[in-house]
Amino acid sequence: MHMHNNTDISRDEFLEWLDEHPPSSVVYVSFGTMSTLSDEQAEQLASGLHRSGHRFLWVLRDADRADIFAFESNSRRLPARFEKVVEGVGKVVRGWVPQLEVLAHWATGRFMSHCGWNSCMEAVSCGVPVMAWPMHLDQPANARLLAEGLKVGVVVREWDRRREVVAAKRVEEVVRIVMEGEDGRRMREKAREMGEAVRAA
Repeated sequence: MHMHNNTDISRDEFLEWLDEHPPSSVVYVSFGTMSTLSDEQAEQLASGLHRSGHRFLWVLRDADRADIFAFESNSRRLPARFEKVVEGVGKVVRGWVPQLEVLAHWATGRFMSHCGWNSCMEAVSCGVPVMAWPMHLDQPANARLLAEGLKVGVVVREWDRRREVVAAKRVEEVVRIVMEGEDGRRMREKAREMGEAVRAA
């Protein structure tokens, strides 16, 4: 298990935030540098994460429309107060983060991902189950491999429905599936075994 040196005052704020949470209790949400979310989709994702009741770390890059949390009175975008509402449960980080370090952190329990190949390999090597949300043509096969082949994940949205907005209810449902109950426990155990095998190799 990857441990951090708590005396390192240069450590990033979000890693310190992870340090404060129990093992495998945080959902890491990141869709890569080339993926985009519409304002409506970002709103539904935020709502679903919040409604799930589980801790989450959501990395928003420029490609993710990082301005969705800015208040605009004539817009459907999420108000800035969202970050205050989720304080203590969720954390929003803008910009780049060392993904491998986040996935290796003891508090990171699941990964909501676009399923780029590098992200898939990093998740597997760290033993973290994936909530697969493919956004580009090379990613649906990766999502199926994780969910159906390796059984270390679940698909959030099928590829043939990629033009549809994923509702908050579905986001909440998927988070609960992987974080709670028997299916989630099996995914976690399988991912842990695979991670150990990959690291040993």
